[in-house]
Amino acid sequence: MMPSYQSLKRDLAFAMLAVGVVATTSVLGQIATYPNLSPWYAGLVKPSFNPPNWVFAPVWTILYALMAFALWRILRMPSSRRRHYAIGLFFLLLVLNAAWSWMFFWARSPLLGLINIVPQLVVILATIVGFARVDRLSALCLLPLAAWVAYATGLNAAIWLLNS
Repeated sequence: MMPSYQSLKRDLAFAMLAVGVVATTSVLGQIATYPNLSPWYAGLVKPSFNPPNWVFAPVWTILYALMAFALWRILRMPSSRRRHYAIGLFFLLLVLNAAWSWMFFWARSPLLGLINIVPQLVVILATIVGFARVDRLSALCLLPLAAWVAYATGLNAAIWLLNS
């Protein structure tokens, strides 16, 4: 059975919304990050488990793509309290994600980054639970984000400790 024109139009609108908000989050973070990579970030003492700088762009590209796909799937689900709650958590996750770059890089403060990333990780985990109650695949798409941000939390903490 072929989807209706209205259904395809709705799915495309939700896809544009999902990609748009996630891409906007990425761009807002990059505005704060790139001007501060050198010399500030390059001059920080980093732990042995710090990845090379080239790793971050492809990892975040994949994570943002998975986030947009997960949001698109949730947006397509029938309206419900659980769906609205999950979407609200997701948008909070995006705000914290973009804010981290401004707190860590723009403010040049690993401590502020740490103050952001710990609750950010909690919100990501809550979003996974919220998404799972609406669509299991959407929740699974956020697991790599949770793993990366857990790793980044340790990295952020180590950078703060090494540079305090």
